[in-house]
Amino acid sequence: MINGALWVLGCQLVGEVVARWLDLPVPGPVLGMVLLFGVLSVRRPGQQSGTLRVADGLLRHLQLLFVPVTVGIMVHAGTIRQEWLPVTGGLVLSWAAGLVTVAGLATLLVRRRGAADESLSGESS
Repeated sequence: MINGALWVLGCQLVGEVVARWLDLPVPGPVLGMVLLFGVLSVRRPGQQSGTLRVADGLLRHLQLLFVPVTVGIMVHAGTIRQEWLPVTGGLVLSWAAGLVTVAGLATLLVRRRGAADESLSGESS
């Protein structure tokens, strides 16, 4: 499990270093997640991973990760109150963009799966 935690933290560190070194507009932990995804994708299929146990532990205590966000909202409540229109607009637009993206991807994947199913059924006939 310690090995898995080191992989998670190491990928986050590498992502942070790369983001700062290349002056990217993407947060370092996001790059670290992409790197961790790549590392986990190339490992052998039957291999047990301590990283998965660490991820399960983090997911069990996910509510604790919302505490800093809540404190930040409370600290900046005055600013949010003054700038409610841009904040609300940003929230609604980001929600709509996410919804459209997921709907588009779902439609694409359903069509692709339907085409694959048709080609499989056509080959077996």
